[in-house]
Amino acid sequence: MAQLRRSGGGVVLLLLLGLLGSIALGWFLSRPQDPESPAARPVVRDGALVDARSGDPWVPQGINWSGFESACAQGWGYSGLDPLGEDAEADQAAVIASWGVDTVRLPLNQDCWLGTRSAPVSDDFVERTPLGYRGAVDRFVRALNAEGLVVVLDLHSRKRIGSAGFGSTAMPDSESLAFWRSVAAQYSASPSVLFDAFSAPHSRDDVRGAPVFELGWRCWSQGGCEVPVEDDRTQTKPGRATYEALGMADLVAAIRRAGAEQPILLSGLDGANDLRAWADSVPDDDQLVAAFHAYDTAACGPACWERVLAPLADRVPVLTTELGAEDPTDGWVADYLRFAQEHDIGSLLWVWAELPADPMALVSDLDGTPTPWGELAREWWSQGLPEAG
Repeated sequence: MAQLRRSGGGVVLLLLLGLLGSIALGWFLSRPQDPESPAARPVVRDGALVDARSGDPWVPQGINWSGFESACAQGWGYSGLDPLGEDAEADQAAVIASWGVDTVRLPLNQDCWLGTRSAPVSDDFVERTPLGYRGAVDRFVRALNAEGLVVVLDLHSRKRIGSAGFGSTAMPDSESLAFWRSVAAQYSASPSVLFDAFSAPHSRDDVRGAPVFELGWRCWSQGGCEVPVEDDRTQTKPGRATYEALGMADLVAAIRRAGAEQPILLSGLDGANDLRAWADSVPDDDQLVAAFHAYDTAACGPACWERVLAPLADRVPVLTTELGAEDPTDGWVADYLRFAQEHDIGSLLWVWAELPADPMALVSDLDGTPTPWGELAREWWSQGLPEAG
């Protein structure tokens, strides 16, 4: 970061301007949601999601937009929108809406929002702050809502301690409560914004792919178990440090105490792929949605969908917050979407991001140029799924 080489009066002026800028941004973030937003206003009613404006069933179909969970921890921006110009948020929202979707999930980074673990990371040219991160997220949320898109804000990742990496921890910690108190308070008056309390509770690390501790439904619900401090991208070592996990009940309580009444998504065990005891373990709240991650590499496949998801969807709303496959064009994703459609289960595809090496990338750039997978997905949204072969 450039050194200040100014007189004492100049430094005072800069500090004053910075303070005024922070006050202005704080006011901007606290503005109420536009009551005329064309986006749906989802609520849970009689075991299903409906649009509160009409009472009609609402089964979300959309995408995950990647960037806010990683860029701010790695030091290349708040998100991929940073270098795209003044109207980047509105332009991006318009492109996404043109694909015929109605929902966008935004994975967020806990440390970048709170300013913990030296996040967000600055560079030699830009100083990044938690307030700046919140402002970047908020501009995009408002742009998406203005295009008629519901937004799901997802507690997804953390900055790694001592490096510019990022990853997902096994369970929430005490700082997760601070995250949700802040996020929920900011969006309590935004009926087209939903909350995904914790993306993927898990007991594995991606390096070994093996369980490193036992995560059960009691801890998922109420907390209290000891979980490793390492994230899923870091191998957990013998004699590891741990922290006491908080449960989903703690997060739901924090969101409600902040004044937010919108539906809250709760992901199950095994990286959100296990919902077997979800209905028996959730806290007492009438606005909860079961969140599920469907990948062809995960344990819950077609037989499990019929055995676990279908009966659960008859009782509570189920939303597939991440859907993808090693080759998303080979028919597996289409099979899942047909199943989901039959049971009124919403689905959000992974992932809208410029990732040339990732077969699940829907676009080849943030202008919205579709990859072959993106072309297929856009065709499904506009024309419907083909009959099973």
